[in-house]
Amino acid sequence: MFKRILLASDGSKHAQRAAKTAAALGNLAQSAVTVLYVIDSSASKSDVLSKGSKEAVQAERERKLASTCEILNENSVHFQTEFVRGDPGPSIVEFANKNGYDLLIVGSRGLNSLQEMVLGSVSHKVAKRVNCPVMIVK
Repeated sequence: MFKRILLASDGSKHAQRAAKTAAALGNLAQSAVTVLYVIDSSASKSDVLSKGSKEAVQAERERKLASTCEILNENSVHFQTEFVRGDPGPSIVEFANKNGYDLLIVGSRGLNSLQEMVLGSVSHKVAKRVNCPVMIVK
């Protein structure tokens, strides 16, 4: 069924719901899950300036993913995390297409609602361009 699942996460509440779905499917199909966090290149420099160091910024990113990882751990799902830099939509598409996943799971909304209203949602952009089936979790 779905042996390799990609879970795009930004730590938002929608991403946590997507993680619960990935955990359920991961257990059902005994799948390997990759949690993908995209470091938005447009905000990367300002993050370092506001937090004071690269280490503090990375710790904040890992804190955002902690709830996602906890959900997968609680459900005994084998997973790994990956960090990539770039624009979230295209970066998720590129990562998914390059690595041949069977399913991509993404939350319907992320942390940046202003960008979503102006540019369209990341989940919508991803669903239109990725080569594998996409599950958008509300």
